[in-house]
Amino acid sequence: MNDVDLETIRLFLHVLAATIWVGGQITLAALVPALRGAGAEVPKAAANAFNRIAWPAFVVLVLTGVWNVVAADDDSAAFQNTLSLKYVLVLASGVTAFLHARATSKQAMAVYGALTGLTALAALFVGIMLAE
Repeated sequence: MNDVDLETIRLFLHVLAATIWVGGQITLAALVPALRGAGAEVPKAAANAFNRIAWPAFVVLVLTGVWNVVAADDDSAAFQNTLSLKYVLVLASGVTAFLHARATSKQAMAVYGALTGLTALAALFVGIMLAE
């Protein structure tokens, strides 16, 4: 059994935050149809409750992501290009989530929600590429 060190803690926090940010979005999207059946305001209440843990998780993702990059210390072109893509996807995920939370029309909510989920999943995938 390995000892618990800062690398283990860093990776645990990053994966935990990704589980909340990405997994929570998928779960909430799956629950929205059932929540609508419980009342028109129920999906919004659920989304607001999710946001109370999602945004702190996003901050933890960004902070531990920076920590991961510093720890990786990889100057190769392939790593740097993949890292740049990851930055774009993380930024897009955060911006579209922000816009989704402030959308006033059903169409805007749907578009921004879909973009948030897709960019979060893509950022997760690219993050796995960086870890290889």
